[in-house]
Amino acid sequence: MLAAAAGAVLSRAPAHGAGAARPRVAAIDWAMLETALALGAEVVAGAELVLYRRLVVEPPVPDRVADLGLRGSLNVEALLRAAPDLILSAPWYGRIEGQLARIAPVLSLRIDQRGRPPYAAAVEATRIIAARAGRDGEAERVIAETEAALAAAAGRLAPRRGERIFVISVGDPRHFRAFGPDSMHGAVLDRLGLTSAWTGNTRYVAQAPVDILALAQDPQAGIVVIGPLPPDAARALPRSALWNALPAVRENRVRVLDPVNPFGALPTAARFARLLAEALA
Repeated sequence: MLAAAAGAVLSRAPAHGAGAARPRVAAIDWAMLETALALGAEVVAGAELVLYRRLVVEPPVPDRVADLGLRGSLNVEALLRAAPDLILSAPWYGRIEGQLARIAPVLSLRIDQRGRPPYAAAVEATRIIAARAGRDGEAERVIAETEAALAAAAGRLAPRRGERIFVISVGDPRHFRAFGPDSMHGAVLDRLGLTSAWTGNTRYVAQAPVDILALAQDPQAGIVVIGPLPPDAARALPRSALWNALPAVRENRVRVLDPVNPFGALPTAARFARLLAEALA
């Protein structure tokens, strides 16, 4: 369907002219979308915007941005109507990259790369997207603002320096996803002077599902839960004997944060640092 729809307009002139002030950008991947928005790029379309507004939150998506529907099943007609000059994607969507390229050039970047710190990858991605989106002068601003947010959060959390923290998201009343040191959440913990308590293996920066009992392996560690909690877990955990037996729960060392993109870029780093400082300071 994607190839057919793209082919139908190959001979059609684009809706935008050569004199456009900035390239029109569509984003399939949320890390790319949040970066483009932070840069002030001319974002005209993005995928799963209803869920983005609930789970990523920042930077906010203007109402004028077209919603392309599910990332795994894009609304091709909406993408064509948006007439992008550039499509921001990620390797996860490689199976449709060739088809997307028939609509506009595709820039595919990956923040979470095994063996490479995600923060450094996010900085590089910010500069690359800025250059391609006609926002060269904004990359250093976004990087500097993120550094300032991290420094401010680190200052607030200085008395807790060295503390170990489990950063998790809850899947159901018995299982959670653990974010390790190789995740953006883990990188931010390190920048704030805290330590990720998760020492197990991770895949794509997280490990799930993990039994709740694994949180008892480090009884001195606090627990930070990235919201939102699934409704069944929100109902069951307060009554769960296993949950209430955890040292962090008994000693009121659990904090639940507002949603944060689990696979985000620099805007995610700044948001997580701010929310964490507000919860722990």
